[in-house]
Amino acid sequence: MNNHEVMNGNPQMNGELIVVSGPSGVGKDALLELLFDSLPGVVRSVSATTRPPRDAEIDGKDYHFISRGEFEKGIESGYFYEYAEYGGNLYGTPKSAVDEQRAAGNDVILKIEVQGAELVKKLTPDAHLVFIEPPSFEELEKRLRSRKTDTDEKIAERLGIAQKELGLSENYDYRIVNDDLLETASRLKNLILSLRDRT
Repeated sequence: MNNHEVMNGNPQMNGELIVVSGPSGVGKDALLELLFDSLPGVVRSVSATTRPPRDAEIDGKDYHFISRGEFEKGIESGYFYEYAEYGGNLYGTPKSAVDEQRAAGNDVILKIEVQGAELVKKLTPDAHLVFIEPPSFEELEKRLRSRKTDTDEKIAERLGIAQKELGLSENYDYRIVNDDLLETASRLKNLILSLRDRT
């Protein structure tokens, strides 16, 4: 990952900012779908990316799929809250949407990569960083292969990135092992409820 940036000037917010990270294949999307279905007042920040959509992914719901040229123009104009290059593709969080949702009192979930999460924490110290871990590295590889969306070379690349990400998980405020989808979603929901109570 490289070419990271976070824009300054966040106004005072009411909703919580919760950053969720974890290696590819750990089940972040499935967990968050269960969370959004069961917990009102929590919204997803839809990231922009230059990678092509996977099967069943919907533009504007899963990601904003844009060209590299469009993305680079967004960087120049300060459109992104943070951005990163991961696996040869650019990913970024539109800043205005996050600020608007938090100002409206909604808790905002950012599903972003590790280095982007570190930068968000520097800019917004009250952000909560949550790392989703696999039960084991072997299980992570099994999940990646079961998706049948990547070549062996791409899987090997993702596993190499995952090793680095797992090594940085100790920098997160909370770490949750996704060993059972429903139980893990419940733990994540309870964590967010406890953060609301503290506030």
